[in-house]
Amino acid sequence: MRGSAATVAAIREDWMQEWLWKSAAELGRGIEKGEIDPVDLARTYLDAIAAHPMRDRIYARVTEDRALAEARAASARAKAGHRLSPLDGVPISWKDLFDTAGVATEAGTAYLKGRTPGRDAEVLRRATGKGLVCLGKTHMTEIAFSGLGYNPITATPPNKVDPAAVPGGSSSGAAASVAFGLAAAGIGSDTGGSVRVPSGWNDLVGLKTTHGGLSLEGVVPLCKTFDTVGPLCRTVEDAALLWDVLGGDAVDLGGADLSRARLAVLDTIGTEDLGDEPRAAFRSAVARLNDAGAEIVHFKFDPLREAFAMAGGLFTADAYAYWRETIEARPKLMFHQILKRIRPGGEVLAADYIANWARLDEIRAEYATAAAGFDAVILPTAPLMAPIVERLATDDEYFVSSNLKTLRNTRVANLLGLCSMTVPTGVPGCGIMFNGQAGEEGRLLRLASAAERALA
Repeated sequence: MRGSAATVAAIREDWMQEWLWKSAAELGRGIEKGEIDPVDLARTYLDAIAAHPMRDRIYARVTEDRALAEARAASARAKAGHRLSPLDGVPISWKDLFDTAGVATEAGTAYLKGRTPGRDAEVLRRATGKGLVCLGKTHMTEIAFSGLGYNPITATPPNKVDPAAVPGGSSSGAAASVAFGLAAAGIGSDTGGSVRVPSGWNDLVGLKTTHGGLSLEGVVPLCKTFDTVGPLCRTVEDAALLWDVLGGDAVDLGGADLSRARLAVLDTIGTEDLGDEPRAAFRSAVARLNDAGAEIVHFKFDPLREAFAMAGGLFTADAYAYWRETIEARPKLMFHQILKRIRPGGEVLAADYIANWARLDEIRAEYATAAAGFDAVILPTAPLMAPIVERLATDDEYFVSSNLKTLRNTRVANLLGLCSMTVPTGVPGCGIMFNGQAGEEGRLLRLASAAERALA
């Protein structure tokens, strides 16, 4: 009898461990059917986090008491048949720049050590209102100002695909929390690629939303004119559900296919100077999309080069305007690569900044017209594989060149004001990116859902 009970307990334990690798949507359906209790689910994740050898490189802080309280409430709602959303009771992580009431929010920098807000960020408040369970806060690049994910000030999270490499940033811990089975999804931010790069390098789905599409209230800023909020997750379905609960719109993915899709390969910048693996992965993915019925055309947009020439001043001036007083009071607290990158923002002339924004708005309008006939514009998520941590830590020139190249393709969508998604290609560490028009997340998610099936 005791042996039988032990066997049953072992089977149940194995079953619960499988929850760690299910999509958020699958977990939500399990809760809906009564097969998963949210309290058991939260405890399974919390136990996995506590036992994981890289827990402290992934999570800056774990909110165990909050998670269990939210899970108990979700459990009661599920039993009463009053769930708040398809993800009610599902545990997720939050990048450490989203304010969390009573819990330190430090944005990966010593400048904000111990900073404890009194209320949740608006997107966290919305997610909690839809029943999602907050597991804790994940590590990130310092002030979110690098695409590599290397942070010697707090922690550098691991890369699931290559243990010697950086995970991608700045939503580095958010990606690692999902990739290592320590969260059903992670919420990050994307200013120049910070959701999509770590998603691409860790074989996840990442959604960069249109600037202004989701609230930035209670989010520690990097560049207020470019910052966006977005999920890192296992599937496009998860991204669609999270887009909805964070403040977007409900999206019906049913019936989405590629049979009438027109996809444009961005030959301007996007496919230039690619590493061997990203090039091969992209070509293979494009061929499979074509086999699934999509029409593939090639597209050039020369004004993009002008936008890239202006980008440095636009990003750094915005970032330095917010962080200047904090940084210059104690500059030695900041990682020297981030300090070196942000300080030139103080040298940008107001006249140039205003003129460049006026021209960028014109370029955005020109692009919207030029790309209007495409369902999406596609390009490799990153033109290179994730760089090795050890070399980044010792070679300053390599750090700078790697960071610039890492963010090159993702920055296209930020500069042009687009929504954008990365989906795994099936080649480890290589994603394919789909850029949609501004404000068309629903259309983009449906297309990405069909692409995901074709690429599987």
